[in-house]
Parts: sequence; C-alpha cells; structure tokens
Amino acid sequence: MGSTAGEVTRADFPEGFVFGVATSAYQIEGARNEGGKGDSIWDVFTDNKERVLDGSSGEVAVDHYHRYKEDIELMAKLGFGAYRFSISWSRIFPDGLGTAINEQGVAFYNNLIDFMIEKGIQPYATLYHWDLPHNLQKTMGGWLSDKIVEYFALYAEACFANFGDRVKHWITINEPIQTCINAYAVGIFAPGLCKGVAAEPFLAGHHQILAHAAAVDVYRRKFKLSKVVK
Repeated sequence: MGSTAGEVTRADFPEGFVFGVATSAYQIEGARNEGGKGDSIWDVFTDNKERVLDGSSGEVAVDHYHRYKEDIELMAKLGFGAYRFSISWSRIFPDGLGTAINEQGVAFYNNLIDFMIEKGIQPYATLYHWDLPHNLQKTMGGWLSDKIVEYFALYAEACFANFGDRVKHWITINEPIQTCINAYAVGIFAPGLCKGVAAEPFLAGHHQILAHAAAVDVYRRKFKLSKVVK
C-alpha cells in the first residue's frame, strides 16, 4: 500500500531501493595521530585555522574511530540497510606509496565492516573522499602528477584484497569536481592551490579519471572472477 497524502513511506520506493547513510573518513573518524595513520592533505590544510570559518578540524571530529560501534548501532536502530563510508588512504598507507601497509588501519576497517554486517548493514566503501596522503602532495604534487595513478592502483588493490570478501559495493573517487576545481583552482579545499594556472584543475581531473580506470582494471583482473568462483 502506498502512502496517504503528504506522507512518504518505504512503500513509495521501488523494490530493491537501498536506504542508507553516508560519511567520509576525514569528516568523522578523528584519531589523526592514532593507529599508525599518516597525515592527509586535509589534516595539514586545517592546521591553518584561517582557512576554516570557525577554526575547526577533523582531528577529533565525532570520534568515529573509537565510537564506531555506537554509530553503527544508531544506524541499525533507525532502520538503515547500508552505510557508505570512505577509507582513509593514509590510514592504509601512511605515506601513500603502497610499500608498507599499516596493519592497524586494516584492522580498524575490518572491525568496522564486520560490525556493520553483524547489524545487518551492507558496507558501501569509497576509496577516495578527498583525503589524499599529504606525502603524495608534498613530494609529487598530488593529483597533478601522473605517478599518482600507479599509487592509487596499489592502494585500491590493498583495499580489495583486505576487505573485498565482505564489501560488494565500491566507489572509486567521490565527487572529482571538488578535488579539481575547489582544490586546484579556487583553493578553498585541500590542498588549497589557487595559482591561477588554468591547466591544473583539468590535469587533476585527467589523473583522477585514469586512477579510476586503473582501480577498475585491478578489480576486474584480480578480484572479480575469484569472487564469482567463491
């Protein structure tokens, strides 16, 4: 039965419609210097308090890193069936280079994913929600360098390998326009570049498209078929 006038119920949505909530790692996790995490560009960007209207940062945020069980319990109580979260690249690879994986970071996301599933909530994981490892920005210019495509592919592969047995829904890069225009042209988002170089936001966008394609290729070649077999 549908809703009465002025009311909206689940019955108004088609079968299979997913009701969920969404966050990003920097917005909620906190624990900037815990669990082996490296700095992201947003950690460094918000160190300059003049860049944020109220001077706040995500250093603590809502402390999701420590209170994720409470948060998941609330989602379940509200009846949501999905949680779209993002993985912090610098919590998996603190320097962004894909050489030494941070096992504490892997453990955090494993625990988060397991508790979601225990509560009947399907995990939807975003690989990149704007929080590039600061080391990649500092040493090679972040999304302005073609080298970042290789590093993103390594990071994506690590996530697929460690979480892909339970995560069936992946998003590669959230809202690329934000990290192209607002980050590399206007300068109001991390890393806060506004040099007036017209090509830079387009170059960042180009490399994000290539990074997306590289991650998809890794998934299809190394993980997709193995899941079908299982």
